[in-house]
Order: sequence, then structure tokens, then C-alpha cells
Amino acid sequence: MSVIKVLLVDDEELIRFGLRAVLDAQPDLEVVGEAADGAEALGLVRSLRPDVVLMDVRMPGLDGLAATRAILRGTDRPPKILVVTTFEADDYVYEALRAGADGFLLKRSRPAEVVQAVRLAAAGETLLFPAAIRRLAAARADRADGGGAVARAGLTGREGEVLRLMARGLSNAEIGEQLHLGVQTVKTHVSAVLGKLGARDRTQAVIAAYESGFVTPAPEEPAARG
Repeated sequence: MSVIKVLLVDDEELIRFGLRAVLDAQPDLEVVGEAADGAEALGLVRSLRPDVVLMDVRMPGLDGLAATRAILRGTDRPPKILVVTTFEADDYVYEALRAGADGFLLKRSRPAEVVQAVRLAAAGETLLFPAAIRRLAAARADRADGGGAVARAGLTGREGEVLRLMARGLSNAEIGEQLHLGVQTVKTHVSAVLGKLGARDRTQAVIAAYESGFVTPAPEEPAARG
């Protein structure tokens, strides 16, 4: 069994203790280290090579936003990063997602949600909590540029369809079912979308789609996954 290595970054020891208890109880998850601030996290990411980092967004010193940017900018094969926050309607959270974080977790999340989020982040094939990300983007609709960013990317019609389904939080297999495509073909289209948009991952691509107006928030989209 492949074990997912997790690094916990939070200035509250009690939060780290609770997350460690939840994650270490799973046979496929292992907490390999803890950091009390973003600066400490940078060194541990380099030495421990975690697969996933749970990053508190608000910390004294180097906060989660700055630490996320530093990790993604200064690390070869950077880990997946989930920012952890008390409030989802938080500019720090949104900016961390725009900077390349793969998703976020609320501190009030149930243990099963934490475990599932870490597994999904490690797999990287599904957008985490699409409804919540949709709300964050919708609250900042003034950023929209009328579709320019996506239009400039030159997506094909099929790639545009894939991006819209990514924004709904569908996995590669689910996108394949919707479009009657094989999973490997979907992976190829997803990679092309990320490359053309200059996006690190699905989350960044979907935020670009919302901010450009290419995808508009709709109440019929699925509820948050996780």
C-alpha cells in the first residue's frame, strides 16, 4: 500500500494534535512532521518531502499565503497544499488558491472530510470542494474580464467542455462518462487545459475560468465534495 506523507503547519498545537490523531489513524496516511509557522515549514518540506501539506492560512511571522508561494516557487516537485482556515470567505484563502494551493479545509471539518480531502489532494484528479470555490470566485466577480484569459489561451471546443466539467468538480472518470471519452484521453485534455492556461493544477484552472467569465456560477452545480 502506498502511504501518503503529510506535513502539518499550524501555530496552534491543539489543532496539530487533532489533525495528527485523525490522519495517523488511517493505514494509508502518515504525518511525517509538524511546523508552528510558515518559515519552519519551508525547511521541513525540503527535508521530509511530504506529499500533502495542511497549511494554516493565518499564522504569525510567515503566514500560510506567503509560505504557499515560497514552497511552490522554491521546491522541485512541490507537494500538494491544502490551506486550513476558520472562515471560507477569506481573502487569504482565495489568494492562496490563486497562488497554487490545491484546495482548502475548514477547521470545523469532520474527521472523514479531512481524510478524504488529503486523499483527493494527493490523487490530484478532482477539484476539491467545487461549490465552495465557486462561491469564493462569485464573491469576487469584479475580477471577471469577459472571458479574455481563457480566450487568449486558445482552448479547443473539447478542451472548453472539459474545463467546464472540471469546474463542476468532476473527476477524470466522470468527465469521460459525460463526454464519452476514455480516461486517458480526458487526462490528455486536462493536461492541455492546464498548459494553455499556465495553471499548476485544476484549482488554478477553474479559478481562471470563473474570473474570466468563461464559467459562471450556477446553483445547479453539485455541492462540495469531500
